[in-house]
Amino acid sequence: MSEANTARVLCLAGPTASGKTAAALALAQQLQGKLEIVSVDSALVYCGMDIGTAKPTPAELASVAHHLIDIRDPLQAYSAAEFVADASLLITQINARGHLALMVGGTMLYFKALFEGLDAMPAADPATRVAIEARAAALGWPALHAELATVDPVTAARLAPNDSQRIQRALEVFRVSGLTLSALHAAPNKTGSTRGLGALPLISLEPLDRPWLHARIAQRFDAMLDAGLVQEVRGLRARGDLHPDLPSMRCVGYRQTWEALDSHRALGLDAQTALTPAELAALRDKGIFATRQLAKRQITWLRSMPQRRAVHCDAPDALQQVLTLAAQLSGGS
Repeated sequence: MSEANTARVLCLAGPTASGKTAAALALAQQLQGKLEIVSVDSALVYCGMDIGTAKPTPAELASVAHHLIDIRDPLQAYSAAEFVADASLLITQINARGHLALMVGGTMLYFKALFEGLDAMPAADPATRVAIEARAAALGWPALHAELATVDPVTAARLAPNDSQRIQRALEVFRVSGLTLSALHAAPNKTGSTRGLGALPLISLEPLDRPWLHARIAQRFDAMLDAGLVQEVRGLRARGDLHPDLPSMRCVGYRQTWEALDSHRALGLDAQTALTPAELAALRDKGIFATRQLAKRQITWLRSMPQRRAVHCDAPDALQQVLTLAAQLSGGS
């Protein structure tokens, strides 16, 4: 797609638990088969991660065409650059069918990359660096060098096992972008740079009352626990090839559940026995807190996007506001 303003695209974003799925399905019903949903969510791409991601139900997925859901195994990375490439192609294909492309999700890095594009080399990410340093402190830099060799053997081959600065940067680039340092160096203009589509129309679901969102987050996490989040993570751990430093397992909810199961095992308890009430309570507290922090970051990202049209998701008529605004922004189509 060469011109962003020729595309029939509408973006619907918001923090976790703000009602994006319900709004998207209502829009699909209003347009009666003339709309397709493209997920803008870095967790929904993973197969087998259904409960902790609040993935749409099979009935919801069947009610309208969905894209970029269940496209990666949890062992695989999926970068913002890959998302932009996939989403851009999907928008073209959806428009060619005479449909509106509705971009729905809460991964703000994906939205930003879609609007503005990506630089050839990812900027330093302090949080990622701290995580890598902590892992190195526990395991040693040779162990991280070995990890680098599994994802970027070309770069690892030219680095000494104790070259902490360069190992850290190579791992940081991969974790942040999903691209290897060797690939970026080999073809920076083709592999690392991604062109954005411009400031696409954006409806932003934002709470006027933050405690309302906090209550929704707590209710949703409780529902996930009731639905079997712990069992879902147990099943992922049982595969034997996943570990907590993978992007998939760092997703909110999965990280905290994995840590709870690690602690459970460290106490000498059988891996398959149920978590104790105290362990479940601690997991609940950590999961809700982490989800609140995620929501706070999502709202901060959204407020930096000048084209956004905010709808208070806690308003009684929020859904009707979204439907009306969508009709305006999409030209009534």
